[in-house]
Formats: sequence, structure tokens, C-alpha cells
Amino acid sequence: MAEKRRPLLGFVGKLPSGTTAGNSGKTHCPLCMGLFKAPRLLPCLHTVCTTCLEQLEPFSVVDIRGGESDTSSEGSVFQELKPRALQPQIGILCPVCDAQVDLPMGGVKALTIDHLAMNDVMLESLRGEGQGLVCDLCSDREVEKRCQTCKANLCRFCCQAHRRQKKTTYHTMVDLKDLKGYSQIGKPILCPAHPAEELRLFCELCDRPVCRDCVVGEHREHPCDFTSNVIHKHGDSVRELLRGTQPHVEALEEALAQIKGTNSAVQERVKAVAADIRTFSEGYIKAIEEHRDKLLKQLEDIRVQKENSLQLQKAQLEQLLADMRTGVEFTEHLLTSGSDLEILITKGVVVERLTKLNKVEYSAHPGVNEKISFSPKEKAGLCRGYEVYGAINTKEVDPAKCVLQGEDLHRAREKQPASFIVLCKDATGESMGRGGDNVQVTVIPNDKKDSPVKTMVHDNKDGTYYVSYTPKEPGTYTVLVCVKEQHVQGSPFTVTVRKRHRSHPGVFHCCTFCSSGGQKTARCACGGTMPGGYLGCGHGHKGHPGRPHWSCCGKFAEKSECTWAGGQSAPRSLLRTVAL
Repeated sequence: MAEKRRPLLGFVGKLPSGTTAGNSGKTHCPLCMGLFKAPRLLPCLHTVCTTCLEQLEPFSVVDIRGGESDTSSEGSVFQELKPRALQPQIGILCPVCDAQVDLPMGGVKALTIDHLAMNDVMLESLRGEGQGLVCDLCSDREVEKRCQTCKANLCRFCCQAHRRQKKTTYHTMVDLKDLKGYSQIGKPILCPAHPAEELRLFCELCDRPVCRDCVVGEHREHPCDFTSNVIHKHGDSVRELLRGTQPHVEALEEALAQIKGTNSAVQERVKAVAADIRTFSEGYIKAIEEHRDKLLKQLEDIRVQKENSLQLQKAQLEQLLADMRTGVEFTEHLLTSGSDLEILITKGVVVERLTKLNKVEYSAHPGVNEKISFSPKEKAGLCRGYEVYGAINTKEVDPAKCVLQGEDLHRAREKQPASFIVLCKDATGESMGRGGDNVQVTVIPNDKKDSPVKTMVHDNKDGTYYVSYTPKEPGTYTVLVCVKEQHVQGSPFTVTVRKRHRSHPGVFHCCTFCSSGGQKTARCACGGTMPGGYLGCGHGHKGHPGRPHWSCCGKFAEKSECTWAGGQSAPRSLLRTVAL
């Protein structure tokens, strides 16, 4: 039994109570915002008034796609195959979605009429939400009734005339107020080629509705059938396409929901991170301000300390100067104005005073200096949990007090790193205790003064600097160490670079018997042997030195340079033993 399907078009049925047939999106033009007038359906399924579409600025589709100006080989072949008389196709952009609409040869008026929108406009007009309807016959008076047979809206005068005509006497007339609950009250769709005929048939070959005159004319031999007979087949194909499209709608809606959710999450995260940044910044600013206040207080304390020290020194020197002047003036007056007896009488007091004044020790230089500096890049520890920088320094490095330390000061090996330490001190001989001084080191070969060795100076941030370099060839080198462009103590000095350290070809063992796994032919440079034909040394046997040693040269120090001279003693293969 065939499934009963609801017809898609050409029916008149009532809507359920409380249901509306359309809304402003279905009845109002998106451009003029008024009720649709001759609405046209665009390929993107948006509906726009015919007059509104005609006002849009058209463009050449060929120009947009590069057909007229394309200089590629593919475009050239296309232009050769295209007839010369073919004009570029005209297109417009959908005012809703900006989709490109290629206009047919007839222009905007050749686009498909949206009859469904026209029906919705009529329904809205019946509900009093739109402008009043006018008679389909006289186009002058307002509509009062509708002929259900002709599907024409008629005024009172035309309705009476409609009833008087013999052909339409028995047509069913319905008041407009009784049609407000209907879902379809549209006018009959007439054939564009034969305006007097209604489209009731469908041409399968041309895939479009036709009228009776079309069937006997242009579509004479085409398979045609009534629309009511073919609607189910074509409706099913549309429903199939709809079933394939709906999952995409759901997927897109879900994707948009996810994007919306992600966007909301991003906004929340941005707010949270912004709050963290503000909290961090405010805390850091407070820490910096607190550190600034500490530095300023420290600077003020330094000022007071230095000023008090200078004032004390000034008072002492002024008192000493006054005592000196008193002694000098009195003595000069005595010597110039006093008699011999007066001089002899006061000589003892004067000599005692002057002798005492001459023995007073004083410094002719200020007890403190003006050396106060600020190092903005020096770490100053934590303040409120934040790392802060900047320290006040009252010490100044004195190159003459700086010293050099290290075992590799005067010796090095070719192609092996050599290093030493520069210890910076101030004028009093105390360690600077901080870094940041300009330490420059230059290593120059005496025989190649134009080829200095690359040096690395690492600031240990504690007043010491680690200097390393790698000489490429043996010989004598000159090392210059300068601080503030002045030589330090012991600079410049010479370094003797010897040939590369010779590694041991043998093994460092307790005895040959143990290191060789009991091999009789294994020998050792210590010269020891064992009974039973063993050519190498063994514990407690003849020639064993009694301590670990190298099998190749006999040295006792594990970290030492090998002194074995190949070819002058036993063959090397016999000197080298096997380590277990």
C-alpha cells in the first residue's frame, strides 16, 4: 500500500489555532523593509523585491572571474572557444549574504517568483498587519470576498458582476474575514508564456511546470503529467536532499555553539589572566617602590655617615690648625720681639709644645671619598617575594690592588683550556664583593702578535672573574689583564705553553697478574716478574713497587703525563695490559 504523503503545493488547509503563517522575515523585504512586492527567489534562497533587485549595481561575472582580463593559457583557450558575439554575463550580489547571483538572459525579472512569500504577504494583509488588498479585477477598490474557484480577490462591485456572469455563477465566494485561519490563499500561478492558462502540468524532460497550451505546443512530445501526480516523486527527492542537509545544519549549529562556548571561555580566561597580571603588576610595583624607598634611605644613611665623618675630620683638623698657628705665632713673636733672657726663660715651654704638635699624626686627605654609584642590573634579592634589581655601591675598584690567582697563571698546554682568577679590590685592599667591573684580558703569542688568542671572562658577581683561554700552539705567550684600562698587579705576565699532555697508553693497575687476568706474556714498565714464566709484576714478587702504578711508564700518579718513549724499551704491545 502506497504511503500517504502530504501534498507540498496547491492545497488549502487551515492552520491550528494560535499558529501564524508567517513573520516579518517571510513577508518583508530585507532591503526596503516593506511588504514584498513581486518577490524574487535568489539561488541562495533569499527573497527580495523585484524593484529592490533592479536598484542593485550589477557587475560583469566574466570580469570578476578573470575571463576578459585573464592572460593565462587556460583563459586564452577558453576565449578562443567562446563565440565572439557572446556578451559577459551580468551578476549581482545578494543583499543578505553577499552571494554572487548570475542573472539569466531576461535579467532580474527572469528570476523565479517566490509565490510562497506572496501567499504570506496576503495572509498578513488579511490579519490587518499589512496594507489593504485591492481587487484583482478593477485594481481600485478594497477586497471583500474571494472566489475559491478562480482564486481571485474581488471587491463588492466585481463580486456582484462575477455572480451575474453565466460562466461564474456557481463559483464559491468566501468573505475575507473567514480566510484568516487558512495557510494558502495565494492566487493561481499563471503560465508566463500563456498568461490566460494556469500551470497545472509538469514537464519531466524540461523539469518545469507547464500549462495546457505548452503541452500541445513547445512540449508536445515531452513526457508531461499533472502536478498532483508528480509532486510525490519530486517531493521525495527534495525531502532526501533535506535529510542530507539537516545534519550539516545541526553540525554547524553545534560548531557555532562550541565556538561561542570557546569564545566565552577565552573571555573568562582573558579576564582571569588580566586579573593575575594586574595583581602581579601591582605587587611588583609595590615591591619596586619599597625597594626604591630602601635604596633612598640607604643613600641618605651613607650621606649622613660620610658627612659626619668629614665634619669630625674637619673639626679635628681645624683644632690642630689653630694649635699650630698659636704655636707658630707665639714662637715667631718670641724670636723677633723677646730678649735673650726672655727667650731662654720660655724656651722650655715652647720647645715642649712645638715638639708635641710636630708629633701629632693627621691625614692630609679626606677620610672618605665621594665614590657613590648605583648598579641597576645588580641583583638585590627578594622584596615582597619579587626579585628586585639595583644596589648602591660605595666601593671603587683599584687596579693596583687587584690580584691574579690560579695554577695556570704561568703554564699551559697546547689545545687544552687554561684558566685563572682575577680578584678585584678597592683602594683599602678589601674585596669588591660584587661584579660589574670592566675586566679586559688579552693573550698574545710572542711569535704571532697579530693573532691574539680568544679569551672568555665570566663575572662571578662576587668580585672575582673567571678567565679562560685555549692556546693553539706551544710557545711563549704574553697575558695582559686590565681593569678600567689599567694593569692589575702582575700584569703583563708570560705563560709557557708546552706540547699537549701525553695520555697513558697502558692501564693504572695494582699488578700485571690482576689487570691481565693471569696472562704470562703481559709485561709492566715497573720491571717486576713472577715465578712460573710470568713476564709481568705481581703482589709481593720481585720488582713490584708495592703500590698502584701505570703499566706503560711505571708512574705512581694516576693523573699524570706519560713519560714512556716508544721504541726505546720493550715493545708497546707488551707494555699495555688488559683491564678487567
